[in-house]
Amino acid sequence: MNVWRRALWVVRNRTNPLAADRQARRAGRKLYARECQSCHGPKREGIGKAPPLDSADVYRAAPGALFWVLRHGSLHQGMPSFAHLPELERWQVITFLLEVKETSAATR
Repeated sequence: MNVWRRALWVVRNRTNPLAADRQARRAGRKLYARECQSCHGPKREGIGKAPPLDSADVYRAAPGALFWVLRHGSLHQGMPSFAHLPELERWQVITFLLEVKETSAATR
């Protein structure tokens, strides 16, 4: 297995250590408002080039893949790296984003 494939496998299989933590969701909501809302919108609807985060693509993504995007950004799409956030805070944002899926699915 080449180095890039192995790295992708490791990222995809990384699990969210805060997945069921209600306090992490609340903290993630606050972090989202501070760090993400200006581009992705208050309802995660996306603004301009920033894609919506209340979407099936996000909900189907592996937590490790979301973590990688927060860590490295996507400069070709205009998203900066959020490596300045401690790892725990990045997981809190992911916990919040994926919690929305559960709430949305419950109301549909």
